[in-house]
Amino acid sequence: MGVLFTQPLPVHSLTSYANDFVDPTYILAKKFGNTTTEAQSTIVQWAQTLAAQGPWSVMNKTVTPPSGNKHDYMSWAPYSWPDCSKVGNTTELTPEQIWTTCPYYTRDGLFNPDGRLINDVGEFGDLTDAVLYNAIAWVLDGDAQYSANVARFVQTWFVDPDTAMNPNLDYAQMARGPNGQVGQHTGVLDLKCMAKLVSGVLILREGKAAEWTSDLDTQLTNWTTSYINWLTTAKIALEEESATNNHGTFYYNQLAALQVLVGDKDGAKQTVEKYFTTQYKWQIAANGDQPLETARTRPYHYRAYNLAAMITNAKLGAYVGYDAWNLTTSNGTTIQSALDYAITKPAGKETASELWPNVVAVGAVYGDPDGHYAQWMRQNAGTTYPADAQFLWNQPFSDSGLVKAAASGSKSGSATDNGSTGIVAPDDNGAGALGGPQWTALAAAAVVMASTLLLS
Repeated sequence: MGVLFTQPLPVHSLTSYANDFVDPTYILAKKFGNTTTEAQSTIVQWAQTLAAQGPWSVMNKTVTPPSGNKHDYMSWAPYSWPDCSKVGNTTELTPEQIWTTCPYYTRDGLFNPDGRLINDVGEFGDLTDAVLYNAIAWVLDGDAQYSANVARFVQTWFVDPDTAMNPNLDYAQMARGPNGQVGQHTGVLDLKCMAKLVSGVLILREGKAAEWTSDLDTQLTNWTTSYINWLTTAKIALEEESATNNHGTFYYNQLAALQVLVGDKDGAKQTVEKYFTTQYKWQIAANGDQPLETARTRPYHYRAYNLAAMITNAKLGAYVGYDAWNLTTSNGTTIQSALDYAITKPAGKETASELWPNVVAVGAVYGDPDGHYAQWMRQNAGTTYPADAQFLWNQPFSDSGLVKAAASGSKSGSATDNGSTGIVAPDDNGAGALGGPQWTALAAAAVVMASTLLLS
């Protein structure tokens, strides 16, 4: 018998977190508290919604990279804008002529809307979310369709010769204009959410999902090994590694997660340690501010953004045996100090929800004995915050008494033991409980993508 609800849970808007790493051991143990039932339901909803959109591939773009090979990942610098005032044209330029003829200049924080004419970055972001949530849904629900979804999505993006991405980012956040047409180090950020994808793959691998075959695992490992070589030797990749702001922080997210994927935990530990003994040392001021992020045009976003990357590095560190949570910067501050400062600053016109997962993550690790973080979440995130997906794995954290579900039975057992998953089973007519066909259709139709997959 699973968790019972008096009425169907409301649909919780699908959010793409800036980044995260989810410990597969925690998910596979299935020792979830009763206060996470709404988060579990959200994860299943999100898994279904994302699965209906996949698979994804770099071959879907309509613009071919300068290499002439659409298997090469490609994106344009998001804040780059053309100035065609001095090119001497006598007729209106086509988009293609603008891209190659007009000089481009940067307007920090202001997205050029034509940047998503090529959407490899958006497709990859959807892929990583789909892999993460379908893997967790497989554990929660026990339905092999979720693990099959993950296998299909990974096969399409990384393995299938007709659709696979080449293991490089040579044309990521590409500069345009007469002197452009080349990738930039900032483009390495496009694949930062490898940490999410790796989390999902590890869940299936360690959970021994039948759909995650040894052949697929080997082929993904081979692709990843080639990509790690690019990530640790290419000029623009090494420039990104040296970045002092969020770009550098996210670089270490990506590399450490990929090293975990190929079984190089020692290498991942060295990667995480390098971050916490270099960039991290000067990223947080004595008062908890992150000056390099605050100096940007959207300070609330960038503080939350880099904080998410710092938290992800610390989570990766914990997974490979490197405790970074209480490491201090040269100013004597910690990740918690950065969060404590960030929550004092209003979002203004920026997206307030970007900070919320960080509050829960920090409260879960450092503790919240006086309920300060939980109170902040209720006041700022509202009464539905325990229904957010990350509330499942950022535990323990108070639900402020908001979750009304009561559990019966155990949540332990194998990933295919539907009777003990903690996800409610449908009633006789498929309505009134999560899992019924009507509710599944409603979730698929009503979920709105509120993406925070923001580039910098």
